[in-house]
This record gives sequence, structure tokens and C-alpha cells, in this order.
Amino acid sequence: MGSQVAGYALAPPTCPSLFASAEISELVRDHRGDVRDLERLRTVVEVVRPEIVFHLAAQPILRRSYAEPKNTFDINVGGTVNLLEALRNCPTVRAVVVVTSDKCYENQGLRRAFREGDPLGGHDPYSASKAMVEIVCSSYQKSFFASAGVALSTARAGNAIGGGDWAEDRLIPDAVRALQAGQPVALRNPRSIRPWQHVLEPLMGYLMLGARLLETEGVAEEEPAGGSWNFGPDPDANRTVSDLMDEFIGAWGEGRWQDLSAEQTTAPHEAQHLALCWDKARTQLAWHPTWGFSEAIRKTAQWYRRWAEGASGRQLCLQQIREYVDTGKRTSTPLRRERFEMDIAEERNV
Repeated sequence: MGSQVAGYALAPPTCPSLFASAEISELVRDHRGDVRDLERLRTVVEVVRPEIVFHLAAQPILRRSYAEPKNTFDINVGGTVNLLEALRNCPTVRAVVVVTSDKCYENQGLRRAFREGDPLGGHDPYSASKAMVEIVCSSYQKSFFASAGVALSTARAGNAIGGGDWAEDRLIPDAVRALQAGQPVALRNPRSIRPWQHVLEPLMGYLMLGARLLETEGVAEEEPAGGSWNFGPDPDANRTVSDLMDEFIGAWGEGRWQDLSAEQTTAPHEAQHLALCWDKARTQLAWHPTWGFSEAIRKTAQWYRRWAEGASGRQLCLQQIREYVDTGKRTSTPLRRERFEMDIAEERNV
């Protein structure tokens, strides 16, 4: 898209990693640091002088949050406060998109799709930390950023899947490791329902939201939830874990899964049902999902299969980005097609 991109992160926590396999260091200015280190953050912000900031750094594993609650709150909440502190005195910043989670809502088991204005909350430390981040962002926007002409919004996505994730205790990476080893995929909660979507869906939403914020910088939102946006899948993709794994194993070509739910009597609490209403993104951003449930799973399995066969991680990503954008152009409204007009044909522009 023609942007000069800089990143701030820890070293990749897994090997392999998408950062390495897609050779991201050749495409961006790579700054290493911890979001808990305010002085380091301030130094990098002063060097980069960003115009728009996308904040995705987090401790993102729900079950790890039970084992490491303080660490989770320090990173997710304290790290966000540090970033906003570093940004609020940076004269070049015009827009900030902070990514939280669909788990930031107070889930009372009503089995309906959450809207941006629904109450925030969280049973587990991870979900609670994301609800707290939402409150922190609202406070900073009202107290500091709005008067400075900086637009800040939060984004809440569904359960993203896609190639290149090798994190522990995540469904698809765990499934890939099991299937490659010829072992059954262990499912802790096969009947849990989640809003599954390919990772390119919310990423496109974040980019479109960032563009919208640059267009409307300094415009104060009157409604309490005006700064938050859901990016979820079509209702058909609100499926059980077992539905997802049936499709994934079918796309993989072999394997099976096993139900371990009977062994989870002492397991930490996890919500049984999650779904997002994304009417706001549809009506105000002309954003909508491009790949359905089965296509998202097929693209994910295809990525891992081809990478295991020796394909370049960068080329796999570029190919799927092109396929995603081409599909979006064919299925979108005129307004969305206009937002899709980005040059990704040349690798240097990614």
C-alpha cells in the first residue's frame, strides 16, 4: 500500500515463526522491545515518528492467563497504557487502532451475538484484561487524544485461523503438529461454539478502520461505543470446535480427532458460546467477510501443507493475500471495491 512500516516486538516466541518464514525483517524496520518497557517504547516512537499505529502486542493465550495472571495483566493492560503514554506526546501520530478480543464482553451464556455497546467483562484473566484495555482506551481517547486531534479506536475480532501460526495451546497449530506426527487431534471442548474466520478478514478490517480514522481524525464520537468495532464472520461460521476440526481434517486429507472433554472436569473455565455482530463495520466501513467457513479452513490447511513441502512462507502469504483481495473485488459493493484498490502485485508494496 506504499507505507513505510516499522514494528516493535519481542523476538519470535516460536521456531518456526511466520516472522522468519515470511522474511518480514526484509520488509519492515524491526525494533525489538517489550511493551512493559516504557522508556524503550518512547525511544522507538521518537525514532519512528509514526502516523498510524496498530497495537496487537499481547499475552494472547487464555489458559496461560490462569497460570500467569499478573503477567497477563502487566502485558495486556500495562503494556497498552505504556504505548498510549508513548504516543500521546508524539506530534506525528494521527490515528491508533488497538486490537482487543471478542472475549472482552461480559459473557452471561445468552447465546447471542455481541454488539459493540454490550457490557464489558471477563471470567478468566485474559478476557478481563481485554475488557480493561477497552476501558483504558476509552479514557485516553476522551482525556487526551480527542483534544489533540488523534483518533483512537478498538477492534474486536473473532477466532482467527490461518497459515503461519505455531503457537502452543492453539487449536490449528496443535492440530497441524498432531497430524504431521500421525497422532489424533486432542479436543478439550469439541462442543464449544466460536466465530471462526480467516486471519485476513480482521486484518483487512483493521486496515479499513485505520484509513477511516485518518479520514475522520479529531472527530469525537458521541456514543459510548463509538470507538469500538467488531469484525466477525457470517453467522454460518459460528460453529463448534468439532465442526472446524472435521473440515480441517477433510482439507488436510487424513487424520482424526479425539474427544477429551470428559477429562476436563478440573479444567479452567472457558465460555461455551461466542459470536459477534458486525453491523457497524458493514454499514460504516463497507466491510464484510470475504471467505466463508469452509474456504477459510481450506486456505489454512493448504498453507501448512505447502509450507511443509518446502514452499516459501512469504510467497504463500502473498498468494493468499492476492486471492483474498481478488475475491473481495468480485463480491464487494462499489464502496468496498474502492477501498480494495491497493497495489499488492509488487512485493515491495506489501
